[in-house]
Amino acid sequence: MENSQAVRENARRRAGGSSAVDAAAGRILDLIRARQLSVGDVLPTERELSEITGASRNTVREALRAIRTYGLIEPKPRVGAVLADGQSIAIQNFFAAHMDVSRSSFADIQGFRRIIEVGIGDHIVLNATNEQLEALDAVNARIVESRTIEEAAENDFDFHMALIGLADNSMLSDMYSFLSPVILRIMTIGKEIRPVLADTRAAHGEIIAALRSRDRVAYAYLMSRHLDFALRFLPEEPASDT
Repeated sequence: MENSQAVRENARRRAGGSSAVDAAAGRILDLIRARQLSVGDVLPTERELSEITGASRNTVREALRAIRTYGLIEPKPRVGAVLADGQSIAIQNFFAAHMDVSRSSFADIQGFRRIIEVGIGDHIVLNATNEQLEALDAVNARIVESRTIEEAAENDFDFHMALIGLADNSMLSDMYSFLSPVILRIMTIGKEIRPVLADTRAAHGEIIAALRSRDRVAYAYLMSRHLDFALRFLPEEPASDT
């Protein structure tokens, strides 16, 4: 539970910002990805990172300090900063915090979720008890009581985690916990732009009603539609010149 709470707390941190430190941290992350660095690999020096990122050495130093707070890197005397073998929780938080949610990345993430959340429909329709569906309905009711965007996203996530729990598969539950920072970012998008709490609760309610009716087809349709909902709030990507 402590790790899960830490994930949720760190997921609230917004990377976006336009500060030079945030921008430098994002470029260092891009470098780690591009070079496919792994645990124990040494990062370039501050001077080299300054040249690569176009940021001052002071800005690079602050960016590295920020990255270190996530547990992604650690200083080694006479060696420099190396990728830590640390906690997967720390690494996921850092990458999720610096992940830009574009229409294409949204489609990938939600497509993955669709495979899982639609796919478990058969099991839930056949095995979920009325008591479990009542409990799911109670989780759903909390979303309209949310006082902040972050709380609304958390309550939305709790509903989907509860739904995943009905699949009786600990691997799926662990996987969704690991992905929680990324999923929470997705769930925040529409809620930042206009109040959608009642819409979200209603969509969840329709999904629960389909489960109560043991209607697998309706469940699949409603869940797919729900997972596509936030796409309307994302800006169109510029057309490619190629």
